[in-house]
Amino acid sequence: MSQTDLVIRNARVVRPGDPTTDAPVPVDIAVSGGRISAVGPNLPSTNAAREFDAEGLLAFPGVVDAHQHWGIYRDLAEDADSESRACAQGGVTTSLTYMRTGRYYLNRGGPYRDFVPIALEAMAGRSFVDYALHLAPMTAEHIDEIPSLVEEFGITSFKIFMFYGGHGLHGRSDDQAEFLMIGPGERYDLAHFEFVMRALARARARFGDRISLSLHCETAEIMAAYTEMVEREGVLTGLRAYSASRPPHSEGLAITMASYLAHETGLAGINLLHLTSAEAVDSALRMASAFPDVDFRREVTIGHLLADVDTAHGIGGKVNPPLRERADVEALWRHLLAGEIDWVVSDHACCRDEQKFGDDREDVFAARSGFGGAEYLLPGLIGEGRKRGLALSRIAQLTSWTPAQRYGLTTKGDIAVGFDADIALVDPDAQWTVRAGDSDSAQEYTPFEGFDMSARVTDVFLRGHHICRAGRVVGEPHGAYLRRYRA
Repeated sequence: MSQTDLVIRNARVVRPGDPTTDAPVPVDIAVSGGRISAVGPNLPSTNAAREFDAEGLLAFPGVVDAHQHWGIYRDLAEDADSESRACAQGGVTTSLTYMRTGRYYLNRGGPYRDFVPIALEAMAGRSFVDYALHLAPMTAEHIDEIPSLVEEFGITSFKIFMFYGGHGLHGRSDDQAEFLMIGPGERYDLAHFEFVMRALARARARFGDRISLSLHCETAEIMAAYTEMVEREGVLTGLRAYSASRPPHSEGLAITMASYLAHETGLAGINLLHLTSAEAVDSALRMASAFPDVDFRREVTIGHLLADVDTAHGIGGKVNPPLRERADVEALWRHLLAGEIDWVVSDHACCRDEQKFGDDREDVFAARSGFGGAEYLLPGLIGEGRKRGLALSRIAQLTSWTPAQRYGLTTKGDIAVGFDADIALVDPDAQWTVRAGDSDSAQEYTPFEGFDMSARVTDVFLRGHHICRAGRVVGEPHGAYLRRYRA
């Protein structure tokens, strides 16, 4: 390779937490060996193999989307291709995908020492963006495997789905053991959650504070009772019915229980995922005050910031936890602007039309949960955030720096010397309308259909590779698996 592989000229660089970049001036970015080697005005082009003129576009650090679900409904290898393309279109250069044993994903149980190599082989050579794994310990054997998962695969983040104790992915479940593919002697309940936390506290003492636990906080018993009530009454329909069947206080209660368990077990690193409601954030903040020994992080999704039960495009907007009323959307924005939210994600889970909808396309309880949205994460947050006074440097924190730091991605998250040359160029004045057909995702619909956007990702670089040009994915896949721990 030549000494300088790429120079991006005339880019208005936005850096996380640096308010001087909220009104950025054009500079140049030099890339060598996949990393940023210089940032400044009028860099020399000596030995530069390539040059690209950004023409004054904003340059954000590539998005570290800390919450995706590749392979949940489709073949994992196929998702690694199509959904990483969708990531690239939205400026996402790193995907952290949640996986578990049981139904969906690889549709298999057993130990993770067998599961992880199959997953990594399926994704190898197919992704257009870098990727890493979060894993959910579903059994006692998985708990015992935690140290080896850290050492052998570099996996440092884990997950608990609190509602799986008595609820399936889409609704009631008659046989959780069969759904989760766990043995007759296993229980996926509060006691299991406690034992996961104790094991992770030990792992944190051994491997450091990059070990963390993420929680999907909903309460199975509340959800089951309210689902029965909403369906029996038959008054509410669509996304409003689904929201009522999984009410906001179910989130708040689960957060309270999980937080006390974290305190009790001495587990300091807790990530509270996809908070959707005023009640959920209120509970999260109360718990942070009650248990200062726990390092809580709070996450929201772009879906819950942009859409509500009325504005989402049909029951394709079914997701767990549900989209909420507009008042909850506004509450999330207030907390975000107050600095009380740590990062924003897509919770991208490609679910094709024939999988999403049952025979009755109006029956929200028959539909599957989840939808894609990585394409809209950065442009949606920039467009809506700027209207509300959200600083550009804060957007870079929310989408890149903070999740990269939390999840041990030490070369991601900033446009500075030594960091990976993951760069998303954004036109902050572009006006366009979301159409599912414009996305490279395999999903044929989107709950954001018809939404007006006021910022657009044009070009994206992954470690200096130009992976998206003028909004279209180009070239061959260069994405790599990211180990987040090395002995």
